[in-house]
Amino acid sequence: MAYPGSVRICDVGTRDGFQIEHDFIPTHDKIAIIDAIVAAGVRKLEVTSFVSPRAVPQMADAAEVLAGIDKGPGAEFVALVPNLRGAENAARAGARSILLFVSASETHNSTNVNRPIAASLDCFREVMALAVHGAISTSFGCPFEGDVPASQVAAIARQMREMGIRHVALGDTTGMATPPLVRAAVVAVREACPDLAIALHFHNTRALGLVNVVAGLELGITEFEGSIGGLGGCPFAPGATGNVCTEDMVNLMHELGIETGIDLEALCAVARRVEAMLGRQLPGQVMKAGPRTRLSGLDCAVRAVG
Repeated sequence: MAYPGSVRICDVGTRDGFQIEHDFIPTHDKIAIIDAIVAAGVRKLEVTSFVSPRAVPQMADAAEVLAGIDKGPGAEFVALVPNLRGAENAARAGARSILLFVSASETHNSTNVNRPIAASLDCFREVMALAVHGAISTSFGCPFEGDVPASQVAAIARQMREMGIRHVALGDTTGMATPPLVRAAVVAVREACPDLAIALHFHNTRALGLVNVVAGLELGITEFEGSIGGLGGCPFAPGATGNVCTEDMVNLMHELGIETGIDLEALCAVARRVEAMLGRQLPGQVMKAGPRTRLSGLDCAVRAVG
């Protein structure tokens, strides 16, 4: 199997990951984690969201986070927005890349942003002067409606492309994706919009996250989204657990001979830092075990007694 020679990995941990944390994470800690992820070589980050602080209190400091991060050359910082007001607030805060999102299922869209899909897409038209990216949540299944037809995902992608959006992430909001569903959705979107760039965003709810990443690689996808330490989950969807872990995905890419431009050891150090900051164990695996090639001294071996 021929995989792409290189991929781009977007970390969404400080947005998708932090948004479900109950205790407010200090703004300076969010900024420090973002800067550390960039220092490890990640060149695209979904850093925050300009949503109602009543709905997502953790994102109340979105403008301060965006203002405080080191915006040196070479990295792209994306802010998620749900509507025109959010887009205007993001623009005033200096956001250069804005992510608009809609669900592929009516029920989830209503639960998530309190409007039907058509109204969300109308909002896209209002803010196209500011928007760069689009995202389709529940692209591989909805926790309320079940299977989502690939044709439905493709129809929404086509409307996005007709508005001028050139890049769309297909989101696996509650970890319902499987390799056959990934293939069906990607093929359908490509047939509907041959010139649309596709990214894949998986959750590891049912332990198929990296399996689905490999399915994406086999389809030639070259952009994937992950979350530092495996943080994340949609606060408006039952059973939504963490995203695919960024450092675990980087490890997979490197083992497949795929370039990421990311220092895996440095990224694992950031994940451990986040774990210490939150005060609980995170689901990431490579942050604990290290890369396959990291060796241990004999003094670490457990010796049998007797």
